Amino acid sequence: MVDRINRISEEVKREVSNIIRNEIKDPRLPSMVSVVSANVTKDLRYAKIYVSVLGTDEEKKNAMEALKSAAGFIRREVGRRVQLRYTPEMHFELDTSIEHGVYITKLINETVKDDDAKGNSGENI
Repeated sequence: MVDRINRISEEVKREVSNIIRNEIKDPRLPSMVSVVSANVTKDLRYAKIYVSVLGTDEEKKNAMEALKSAAGFIRREVGRRVQLRYTPEMHFELDTSIEHGVYITKLINETVKDDDAKGNSGENI
């Protein structure tokens, strides 16, 4: 059962990503919107779609509004493309894990650069 839900979640993720990239023409939606993951409930009634938006806070807010307003269209298109008994209702969530990873990488690089500048090459560990 869990494998089936995971496969359905991946299929929904792929189709939602294609729909956002190719079908939605909302000007509030920036070009850099990525579907990170999709979690479909066991009863297939709801799907939580995690998206990452590259841009300012205002662009992220506008993108989430655009996605929420297009949720019905996206649901209908997913229903046409994926053969399921029920087409899940889409709920979009902003995923900040990519930005958090970039921030952590930046901190690590700064720390390494500071250590190199001090002549500390990490050999004394």
